[in-house]
Amino acid sequence: MRRIVAAAVVFLLLATAACSSDDKGDTGGGTKVTVGVVPIVDVAPIYLGKAKGFFASRGIDLTLVPEQGGSAIVKNVVSGKYPFGFSNVTSLMAAQTSGAQLKGVAAGVSSTGRAGRDFSAIVVHDGSPIRSAKDLTGKTIAVNTLKNLGDTTVRQSVRSAGGDPANLKFEAMPFGEMPAALQGGRVDAAWVVEPQLSQVLTQGGQIVASNFVDTAANLTVALYFTSEAEIAKSPDLVTQFTAAIKDSMAYAGSHPDEVRDIVGTYTTINDTVRIAMILPSWPGEINRPSIDRLAQLGRRDGILTKAPALDQLLP
Repeated sequence: MRRIVAAAVVFLLLATAACSSDDKGDTGGGTKVTVGVVPIVDVAPIYLGKAKGFFASRGIDLTLVPEQGGSAIVKNVVSGKYPFGFSNVTSLMAAQTSGAQLKGVAAGVSSTGRAGRDFSAIVVHDGSPIRSAKDLTGKTIAVNTLKNLGDTTVRQSVRSAGGDPANLKFEAMPFGEMPAALQGGRVDAAWVVEPQLSQVLTQGGQIVASNFVDTAANLTVALYFTSEAEIAKSPDLVTQFTAAIKDSMAYAGSHPDEVRDIVGTYTTINDTVRIAMILPSWPGEINRPSIDRLAQLGRRDGILTKAPALDQLLP
């Protein structure tokens, strides 16, 4: 009888130890870190990295908070609400030129560089008379936020096609609302990224321009970033977060099927859209010349009041 009891005790101790080890990443262990993201394909790597335990293994208990655009995320990082965020580089440059002390920690997402096969495009509804970016002059175009990356890159597509980039009307709305707004005639065109791009195309919509491709070759679109204050306060955390996001980016780049699956966990898409999505590039390096180009266009369009200090902003 004593042997049976002893064996049972040993079994329970081993089981408890096993459960404690296996569940470590799921029980809230580690430093709690909130990251602001935009619920689009761009941020699939960080969702995938969380699921794969890349952050938990480095002592980070990660929470991802969806926001409408990069400018809102920048404000929340500057205010200290989030220690880290994901934002397009135009939002980061605009904030920095206004005095925000920000620092990129890793590349976020990049264009594929292929016209008609990029994850970002300007689209119109089925049957639209708009055939090229030149025809957008005087039209209403949906973008996720005003005076930002959408304005600059859409204007550049219009400019490249010989249209008037100054005579465009932009309407702000979340990416998720754009397909319905386009179909319902609320806007004449929309700047969309995946998965909304494939959603529009499966509904009969058409691409009129690849705005990222028109802006710069292999454009670095966004970065993961933090504040200078966070770096000073928690340098080890910044180091661990940076390593985890870089591992996540590398993993996403080599596991496209898992990327397609993870996108369906934070956006509402059907199987047709999931399979059809054009995935972006997630390179480990930042394309500095492409950011220089965005900065030049941002100043030309009045979005940036002065040249950003890119040596201070970029990793």
